[in-house]
Amino acid sequence: MTRRPEPLFLARETFRRRRLMDAARVLPFAGLFLVLLPMLWPVPVGEAPNAAREGVYLFVVWLALVVAAWALSRRLVAVMEPDPADDGKEL
Repeated sequence: MTRRPEPLFLARETFRRRRLMDAARVLPFAGLFLVLLPMLWPVPVGEAPNAAREGVYLFVVWLALVVAAWALSRRLVAVMEPDPADDGKEL
């Protein structure tokens, strides 16, 4: 009978750090998608696009991206700081 392989265990702190770094990598692509999204909005035939609605949408997306980048950077700086208890030891 073959043994099941042991499940891969990642330390909680390492796992969270990697997910934060993944979120920081995905944020520009999510922002690009959200900025280009108004081009897909249907415009009724014979009417002009609603520039005010699209302008407000783009401002809100821009503001949300700035806040998300700020929050991610604050969390990443806090997570990436070396632990003083390690005394500079690398694993």
